[in-house]
Amino acid sequence: MILSEITMPDFIEGLRRTQTVLIPFGAVEEHGRHLPLGTDTMQAYDVCCRLSEKRPVFVAPPIYYGVCRSTSGHPGTISIATDTLRALAVDLVSDLYRQGMRSFVLISGHAGGTHNAVLVDAGEKLLTRLPQARIAVVTEYDLAAQHGRDLIETAGDSHAGEIETSRILFTRPHLVKGTSPRETPQFPRGILVRNKRNYWPGGVHGDPSKASAEKGKKIEALVVEALDRLVDELENFVEKV
Repeated sequence: MILSEITMPDFIEGLRRTQTVLIPFGAVEEHGRHLPLGTDTMQAYDVCCRLSEKRPVFVAPPIYYGVCRSTSGHPGTISIATDTLRALAVDLVSDLYRQGMRSFVLISGHAGGTHNAVLVDAGEKLLTRLPQARIAVVTEYDLAAQHGRDLIETAGDSHAGEIETSRILFTRPHLVKGTSPRETPQFPRGILVRNKRNYWPGGVHGDPSKASAEKGKKIEALVVEALDRLVDELENFVEKV
């Protein structure tokens, strides 16, 4: 059930079928010279919508903005503060809880470490405030990398590389503008830098040339299956006391 598309009576009826809601978090962020800025959000929202076709779950409208640190100097990246993301996650889950939801999956299409640490932190705060809430925080990328590893030829593939290019070639081929050179970021270990583009000029981590729509189709299906299993586990989760 796509929250932005259903009516008030639909919502009431839906709560009789499920109290689980998926909240997709993404980013407006560079993805090389060939993928759209909304890639992360598209991927997370797509798998949530696909899962809603298989089982009764609510899908919240996607959050397009996230915390982007490593790509902050690249054209097109629009980042928000960690406090903003944390507050947004807390407010959304709290109000969905007030409306009757009890199982929450915060699924991020953006794999930034700071971004996802903030979502985990928000989830921990919510556990102390909402006594009946069950909360999972997972990155869509981790599901894709874990369950699609046998399909991927590029070791360590990550941002705007083989995986993400394959996904967008499958779902939105009209938005893919050619390709980008293979690249790996060269940030100094443990040292923060001001001009991040000096260490990651193309904004790609992986090899887009290895991508294909067929790989994207298989990877997305695997991610939907993994998300389905996670929802099963969360809905039946009983915390030890």
